[in-house]
Amino acid sequence: MKSNKIIIGTRGSILALAQAEKVKEMLIKKYDELRSMENFCEIEGFEKKNSLEIELKVIVTKGDKDLRDFTKIKGTTQKDLFVKEIEKEMLENKIDLAVHSLKDMPQNTPEGLLNACFPMREDNRDVLVSKNGKKLKELDENSVIGTGSIRREKELLNLRNNVKIKAIRGNIHTRLKKLDDGEYDAIVLAAAGLKRVGLENRITEYFDTDSFMPAPGQGILCIQCRENDNKIRHLLKIINDDEVTIMCKAEREFSKIFDGGCHTPIGCSSVIEGNTLKLKGMFNDNGTRIFKEVEGNRENPKETAQKLAEEIEKEEMKNEKR
Repeated sequence: MKSNKIIIGTRGSILALAQAEKVKEMLIKKYDELRSMENFCEIEGFEKKNSLEIELKVIVTKGDKDLRDFTKIKGTTQKDLFVKEIEKEMLENKIDLAVHSLKDMPQNTPEGLLNACFPMREDNRDVLVSKNGKKLKELDENSVIGTGSIRREKELLNLRNNVKIKAIRGNIHTRLKKLDDGEYDAIVLAAAGLKRVGLENRITEYFDTDSFMPAPGQGILCIQCRENDNKIRHLLKIINDDEVTIMCKAEREFSKIFDGGCHTPIGCSSVIEGNTLKLKGMFNDNGTRIFKEVEGNRENPKETAQKLAEEIEKEEMKNEKR
Protein backbone atom coordinates (compact mmCIF):
# COMPACT_ATOMS: atom_id res chain seq x y z
CA MET A 1 0.00 0.00 0.00
CA LYS A 2 1.34 3.40 -0.98
CA SER A 3 1.80 6.05 1.69
CA ASN A 4 3.55 9.40 1.64
CA LYS A 5 3.93 9.52 5.42
CA ILE A 6 7.45 9.27 6.85
CA ILE A 7 8.71 9.34 10.44
CA ILE A 8 12.18 10.77 11.08
CA GLY A 9 13.93 9.84 14.32
CA THR A 10 16.09 12.45 15.99
CA ARG A 11 17.61 13.45 19.30
CA GLY A 12 15.84 16.25 21.10
CA SER A 13 18.63 18.83 21.28
CA ILE A 14 18.08 22.13 19.49
CA LEU A 15 20.86 21.24 17.02
CA ALA A 16 19.52 17.74 16.32
CA LEU A 17 16.02 19.10 15.74
CA ALA A 18 17.35 21.84 13.46
CA GLN A 19 19.18 19.23 11.40
CA ALA A 20 16.14 16.96 11.18
CA GLU A 21 13.95 19.92 10.18
CA LYS A 22 16.44 20.80 7.44
CA VAL A 23 16.29 17.27 6.02
CA LYS A 24 12.50 17.34 6.25
CA GLU A 25 12.40 20.60 4.28
CA MET A 26 14.85 19.28 1.67
CA LEU A 27 12.84 16.10 1.11
CA ILE A 28 9.49 17.90 0.79
CA LYS A 29 10.87 20.60 -1.52
CA LYS A 30 12.78 18.22 -3.81
CA TYR A 31 9.90 15.74 -3.98
CA ASP A 32 7.42 18.49 -4.90
CA GLU A 33 9.81 19.80 -7.55
CA LEU A 34 10.14 16.36 -9.09
CA ARG A 35 6.46 15.44 -9.04
CA SER A 36 5.61 18.69 -10.82
CA MET A 37 7.65 17.58 -13.83
CA GLU A 38 5.81 15.93 -16.70
CA ASN A 39 8.38 13.17 -17.08
CA PHE A 40 8.55 12.38 -13.34
CA CYS A 41 8.65 8.66 -12.69
CA GLU A 42 6.79 7.82 -9.52
CA ILE A 43 9.12 6.76 -6.70
CA GLU A 44 8.26 3.24 -5.59
CA GLY A 45 5.78 3.26 -2.71
CA PHE A 46 4.81 6.94 -2.98
CA GLU A 47 1.75 8.57 -4.52
CA LYS A 48 2.67 11.20 -7.09
CA LYS A 49 -0.51 13.22 -6.49
CA ASN A 50 0.35 13.94 -2.84
CA SER A 51 3.20 15.78 -1.11
CA LEU A 52 5.28 14.05 1.53
CA GLU A 53 3.93 14.04 5.07
CA ILE A 54 6.88 14.00 7.45
CA GLU A 55 6.76 13.71 11.24
CA LEU A 56 9.70 14.12 13.62
CA LYS A 57 9.98 11.72 16.55
CA VAL A 58 12.28 12.69 19.41
CA ILE A 59 14.27 9.80 20.88
CA VAL A 60 16.29 10.20 24.08
CA THR A 61 19.74 8.57 23.92
CA LYS A 62 22.07 7.50 26.71
CA GLY A 63 24.33 10.45 25.90
CA ASP A 64 21.41 12.82 26.49
CA LYS A 65 20.68 11.37 29.91
CA ASP A 66 24.21 10.78 31.24
CA LEU A 67 26.07 14.09 31.28
CA ARG A 68 29.18 12.86 33.06
CA ASP A 69 32.58 13.18 31.42
CA PHE A 70 32.78 10.63 28.59
CA THR A 71 35.70 8.79 30.20
CA LYS A 72 33.51 8.00 33.23
CA ILE A 73 30.67 6.37 31.29
CA LYS A 74 31.30 2.63 31.25
CA GLY A 75 30.12 -0.03 28.84
CA THR A 76 29.96 2.11 25.73
CA THR A 77 32.00 4.36 23.47
CA GLN A 78 31.30 8.05 23.04
CA LYS A 79 30.07 7.46 19.50
CA ASP A 80 27.58 4.83 20.71
CA LEU A 81 26.10 7.23 23.23
CA PHE A 82 24.05 9.21 20.72
CA VAL A 83 22.79 6.61 18.23
CA LYS A 84 21.96 3.23 19.82
CA GLU A 85 18.43 4.04 20.99
CA ILE A 86 17.61 5.62 17.62
CA GLU A 87 18.95 2.62 15.73
CA LYS A 88 16.89 0.29 17.94
CA GLU A 89 13.67 2.14 17.02
CA MET A 90 14.55 1.90 13.35
CA LEU A 91 15.19 -1.83 13.54
CA GLU A 92 11.80 -2.16 15.29
CA ASN A 93 10.11 -0.26 12.40
CA LYS A 94 9.04 2.59 14.69
CA ILE A 95 10.78 5.18 12.53
CA ASP A 96 11.65 5.21 8.81
CA LEU A 97 14.93 7.08 8.88
CA ALA A 98 17.17 9.02 11.25
CA VAL A 99 19.25 12.16 10.89
CA HIS A 100 22.66 12.14 12.59
CA SER A 101 25.79 14.24 12.66
CA LEU A 102 28.25 12.02 10.81
CA LYS A 103 31.02 12.61 13.33
CA ASP A 104 28.79 11.02 16.03
CA MET A 105 28.42 7.79 14.03
CA PRO A 106 30.33 4.64 15.08
CA GLN A 107 32.46 2.97 12.39
CA ASN A 108 30.35 -0.18 12.44
CA THR A 109 26.71 0.07 11.39
CA PRO A 110 24.35 -2.53 12.97
CA GLU A 111 23.23 -5.36 10.73
CA GLY A 112 20.07 -4.37 8.89
CA LEU A 113 20.83 -0.64 8.84
CA LEU A 114 22.52 1.52 6.23
CA ASN A 115 24.13 4.95 6.20
CA ALA A 116 22.25 5.77 3.02
CA CYS A 117 22.43 9.49 2.35
CA PHE A 118 24.75 12.45 2.88
CA PRO A 119 22.71 15.44 1.76
CA MET A 120 24.85 18.40 2.76
CA ARG A 121 27.97 19.67 4.46
CA GLU A 122 28.19 22.81 6.52
CA ASP A 123 31.45 24.59 7.43
CA ASN A 124 33.64 21.86 8.93
CA ARG A 125 35.97 24.13 10.90
CA ASP A 126 36.26 24.30 14.67
CA VAL A 127 35.77 27.69 16.29
CA LEU A 128 36.60 29.47 19.50
CA VAL A 129 33.87 31.21 21.49
CA SER A 130 35.36 33.37 24.22
CA LYS A 131 33.69 35.27 27.01
CA ASN A 132 35.42 38.57 26.31
CA GLY A 133 35.78 38.35 22.54
CA LYS A 134 39.47 37.45 22.72
CA LYS A 135 41.04 35.16 20.11
CA LEU A 136 43.15 32.21 21.23
CA LYS A 137 46.47 34.06 21.00
CA GLU A 138 44.97 36.98 22.96
CA LEU A 139 43.74 34.96 25.95
CA ASP A 140 45.54 35.47 29.23
CA GLU A 141 47.98 32.85 30.45
CA ASN A 142 46.23 30.01 32.36
CA SER A 143 42.87 30.86 30.76
CA VAL A 144 40.42 27.96 31.08
CA ILE A 145 39.20 26.53 27.76
CA GLY A 146 36.40 23.96 27.60
CA THR A 147 36.30 20.93 25.32
CA GLY A 148 35.31 17.29 25.63
CA SER A 149 37.51 16.15 22.75
CA ILE A 150 41.08 14.89 23.05
CA ARG A 151 41.68 16.04 19.45
CA ARG A 152 40.65 19.60 20.28
CA GLU A 153 42.68 19.51 23.48
CA LYS A 154 45.84 18.48 21.62
CA GLU A 155 45.29 21.07 18.89
CA LEU A 156 44.72 23.81 21.45
CA LEU A 157 47.86 22.96 23.41
CA ASN A 158 49.84 22.79 20.20
CA LEU A 159 48.91 26.43 19.55
CA ARG A 160 48.94 27.64 23.18
CA ASN A 161 50.70 25.49 25.77
CA ASN A 162 50.04 27.94 28.60
CA VAL A 163 46.27 27.58 28.83
CA LYS A 164 44.26 25.13 30.93
CA ILE A 165 41.90 22.60 29.36
CA LYS A 166 38.74 21.73 31.28
CA ALA A 167 36.21 19.07 30.25
CA ILE A 168 32.75 20.21 29.17
CA ARG A 169 29.58 18.33 28.28
CA GLY A 170 26.09 19.25 27.13
CA ASN A 171 24.43 20.66 24.04
CA ILE A 172 25.44 23.96 22.41
CA HIS A 173 23.21 26.14 24.57
CA THR A 174 24.29 24.39 27.79
CA ARG A 175 27.95 24.93 26.92
CA LEU A 176 27.41 28.57 26.02
CA LYS A 177 25.62 29.15 29.35
CA LYS A 178 28.55 27.62 31.24
CA LEU A 179 30.83 30.01 29.36
CA ASP A 180 28.61 33.01 30.07
CA ASP A 181 28.35 32.02 33.74
CA GLY A 182 32.12 32.23 34.08
CA GLU A 183 33.02 28.54 34.34
CA TYR A 184 35.29 28.94 31.31
CA ASP A 185 37.17 31.76 29.60
CA ALA A 186 36.51 30.18 26.20
CA ILE A 187 35.12 27.01 24.65
CA VAL A 188 35.71 25.21 21.36
CA LEU A 189 32.73 24.18 19.23
CA ALA A 190 32.00 23.15 15.65
CA ALA A 191 31.14 26.02 13.31
CA ALA A 192 28.49 23.82 11.69
CA GLY A 193 26.45 23.45 14.86
CA LEU A 194 26.47 27.14 15.70
CA LYS A 195 25.47 28.07 12.15
CA ARG A 196 22.64 25.54 12.02
CA VAL A 197 21.04 26.87 15.19
CA GLY A 198 21.48 30.52 14.22
CA LEU A 199 24.28 31.34 16.66
CA GLU A 200 27.03 32.16 14.18
CA ASN A 201 27.29 35.60 15.82
CA ARG A 202 28.77 33.95 18.94
CA ILE A 203 31.87 32.83 17.05
CA THR A 204 35.02 34.68 18.15
CA GLU A 205 37.53 32.95 15.90
CA TYR A 206 37.52 30.39 13.09
CA PHE A 207 40.43 27.96 13.24
CA ASP A 208 42.31 27.28 10.03
CA THR A 209 42.10 23.58 9.15
CA ASP A 210 45.87 23.28 8.68
CA SER A 211 46.64 24.37 12.24
CA PHE A 212 43.47 23.04 13.90
CA MET A 213 42.25 19.93 12.13
CA PRO A 214 38.50 19.14 12.30
CA ALA A 215 37.08 15.76 13.22
CA PRO A 216 36.56 13.36 10.29
CA GLY A 217 33.13 14.01 8.81
CA GLN A 218 32.54 17.20 10.80
CA GLY A 219 29.70 19.26 9.32
CA ILE A 220 28.26 16.34 7.31
CA LEU A 221 24.72 15.10 7.91
CA CYS A 222 24.18 11.34 7.71
CA ILE A 223 20.75 9.83 7.07
CA GLN A 224 20.35 6.24 8.21
CA CYS A 225 17.61 3.83 7.20
CA ARG A 226 16.86 0.12 7.05
CA GLU A 227 18.92 -1.71 4.45
CA ASN A 228 15.89 -3.57 3.08
CA ASP A 229 13.67 -0.47 2.87
CA ASN A 230 13.87 0.18 -0.86
CA LYS A 231 11.10 2.77 -0.67
CA ILE A 232 13.08 5.05 1.66
CA ARG A 233 16.39 4.31 -0.06
CA HIS A 234 14.99 5.43 -3.42
CA LEU A 235 13.52 8.54 -1.84
CA LEU A 236 16.79 9.54 -0.19
CA LYS A 237 18.60 9.48 -3.53
CA ILE A 238 16.83 12.71 -4.51
CA ILE A 239 18.67 14.72 -1.85
CA ASN A 240 22.02 12.90 -1.71
CA ASP A 241 25.07 15.02 -2.55
CA ASP A 242 27.60 12.99 -4.55
CA GLU A 243 30.59 15.16 -3.61
CA VAL A 244 29.75 15.07 0.09
CA THR A 245 29.45 11.28 -0.20
CA ILE A 246 32.99 11.12 -1.61
CA MET A 247 34.30 13.28 1.24
CA CYS A 248 32.49 11.06 3.72
CA LYS A 249 34.09 7.89 2.32
CA ALA A 250 37.57 9.39 2.41
CA GLU A 251 37.36 10.85 5.90
CA ARG A 252 35.61 7.83 7.41
CA GLU A 253 38.24 5.52 5.92
CA PHE A 254 41.02 7.65 7.41
CA SER A 255 39.29 7.53 10.79
CA LYS A 256 38.80 3.78 10.53
CA ILE A 257 42.50 3.17 9.87
CA PHE A 258 43.41 4.97 13.09
CA ASP A 259 40.43 3.49 14.95
CA GLY A 260 39.27 7.05 15.36
CA GLY A 261 36.90 7.87 18.17
CA CYS A 262 36.65 10.97 20.30
CA HIS A 263 39.52 9.64 22.42
CA THR A 264 41.83 9.35 19.39
CA PRO A 265 43.75 12.55 18.56
CA ILE A 266 43.19 12.53 14.79
CA GLY A 267 41.53 14.89 12.36
CA CYS A 268 41.12 15.28 8.63
CA SER A 269 39.54 17.53 6.03
CA SER A 270 38.85 17.15 2.32
CA VAL A 271 37.96 19.25 -0.70
CA ILE A 272 37.14 18.26 -4.26
CA GLU A 273 38.51 20.22 -7.19
CA GLY A 274 37.39 18.82 -10.54
CA ASN A 275 38.43 15.17 -10.58
CA THR A 276 40.91 15.63 -7.75
CA LEU A 277 40.25 14.82 -4.10
CA LYS A 278 42.53 16.74 -1.74
CA LEU A 279 42.78 15.20 1.70
CA LYS A 280 44.79 16.41 4.67
CA GLY A 281 45.06 14.82 8.06
CA MET A 282 46.57 15.12 11.52
CA PHE A 283 47.63 12.60 14.12
CA ASN A 284 49.06 13.55 17.49
CA ASP A 285 51.68 10.98 18.40
CA ASN A 286 52.26 11.34 22.15
CA GLY A 287 52.49 15.11 21.93
CA THR A 288 54.12 15.29 18.49
CA ARG A 289 51.74 16.65 15.86
CA ILE A 290 52.02 14.98 12.46
CA PHE A 291 50.34 16.75 9.54
CA LYS A 292 50.23 15.50 5.95
CA GLU A 293 48.33 16.30 2.76
CA VAL A 294 47.77 14.11 -0.30
CA GLU A 295 45.82 14.14 -3.55
CA GLY A 296 43.98 11.39 -5.40
CA ASN A 297 41.26 10.68 -7.90
CA ARG A 298 37.81 11.58 -6.63
CA GLU A 299 36.62 8.14 -7.75
CA ASN A 300 38.97 6.44 -5.27
CA PRO A 301 38.38 8.14 -1.90
CA LYS A 302 39.36 5.14 0.23
CA GLU A 303 42.65 4.73 -1.63
CA THR A 304 43.40 8.41 -1.06
CA ALA A 305 42.68 8.00 2.66
CA GLN A 306 44.98 4.98 2.82
CA LYS A 307 47.71 6.99 1.08
CA LEU A 308 47.34 9.76 3.67
CA ALA A 309 47.47 7.29 6.54
CA GLU A 310 50.62 5.71 5.11
CA GLU A 311 52.31 9.13 4.93
CA ILE A 312 51.46 9.81 8.56
CA GLU A 313 52.60 6.35 9.67
CA LYS A 314 55.94 6.85 7.87
CA GLU A 315 56.45 10.10 9.78
CA GLU A 316 55.46 8.36 13.00
CA MET A 317 58.13 5.70 12.43
CA LYS A 318 60.74 8.41 11.81
CA ASN A 319 59.83 10.00 15.12
CA GLU A 320 60.22 6.71 16.94
CA LYS A 321 63.77 6.27 15.58
CA ARG A 322 64.89 9.72 16.74
